[in-house]
Amino acid sequence: MQFSALGSSGESVSRVCLGSMTWGIQNTQADADAQINFAAAQGINFMDTAEMYPIPPTADTSGDTERVIGDYFARHPHARKDWFVATKIVGSGFPYIREASDISAASIEQALMGSLQRLQSDYVDLYQLHWPNRTSPHFGKHGINQVKSSQTDVSAEKANMIEIVRALDNAIKEGQIRFWGLSDDTPWGIHTFLSICDEYGFARPVSIQNEFNLLHTKDWPYLIESCVFEDIAYLPWSPLAGGMLSGKYLDGARPLGSRWTLAQRMGLFRNTPHSESAIKAYIGLALDFGMTPSQLALAWCDQVDGVTSTIIGATTMAQLDENIKAFARGLTAEEMQAVNAVWTQYPAPF
Repeated sequence: MQFSALGSSGESVSRVCLGSMTWGIQNTQADADAQINFAAAQGINFMDTAEMYPIPPTADTSGDTERVIGDYFARHPHARKDWFVATKIVGSGFPYIREASDISAASIEQALMGSLQRLQSDYVDLYQLHWPNRTSPHFGKHGINQVKSSQTDVSAEKANMIEIVRALDNAIKEGQIRFWGLSDDTPWGIHTFLSICDEYGFARPVSIQNEFNLLHTKDWPYLIESCVFEDIAYLPWSPLAGGMLSGKYLDGARPLGSRWTLAQRMGLFRNTPHSESAIKAYIGLALDFGMTPSQLALAWCDQVDGVTSTIIGATTMAQLDENIKAFARGLTAEEMQAVNAVWTQYPAPF
């Protein structure tokens, strides 16, 4: 297993991050235990979760993934120190979570206490803002004029960001979190938070996790350049585009038990004719390279300059093993060139 510095944190994390959002719906406690143990045996020390997990989110299951992780650590207390655990506070959007309120100092205090209790831990290694309070061009909202920045009250946004960072800084000083990071944000968000932190003497964000995969590369090169230059770890989520890049959903297929057979809160916005054409081309390359389509997508993601650690998820041990092996296999320079040639044909398929 290879490791990278997590931004300016001084910590080293595995280049594979164990995602957990299926734990509690598609995966049982026993499944999660097996995944955690297997990942640890492969040298993985980085785990990502969120208070709203598992996915798809519901009022009945909210927080269950953190409970699964907490149950594991309660039975294996010696293992907690070996894992760098990241979780996230949700913003508005869920009536059953703090009545769909925005992220604020008060919501951070309430959410963090809940996460610590569910995780059965005295601290969180990395506490992330799951998405900004303002509407951002993520979750399929990156089309022209889908989000109109001109309608944002920038002064109010900045004032709210100051309150948020002050609360996070206090949580760090109190030992409840070690570091904080962003998720589903933009270059403006990164630099505004950095400016606030420097002006007020608050702890800087050390990371950002955004959707990034062969079907969705909008962060390259501008946001990733910001991360590299400002020493912020870049953590791709959904490197398989919700499972699409494995090829299992092609031509309307819906394998029994797969995520796309469950209710979709955001819809299947990634599923377009252009996406299907791109996936078929990548599958052809994977066959030529002697690897699976999932391994090709993950190996490509890992070799993008500026990527720190890629968040993977699996519902079976076979999938987890397959995915982890992609990072050891990698891609040759010639294979990367062939993949990028396909990408130039489908730079924004959804």
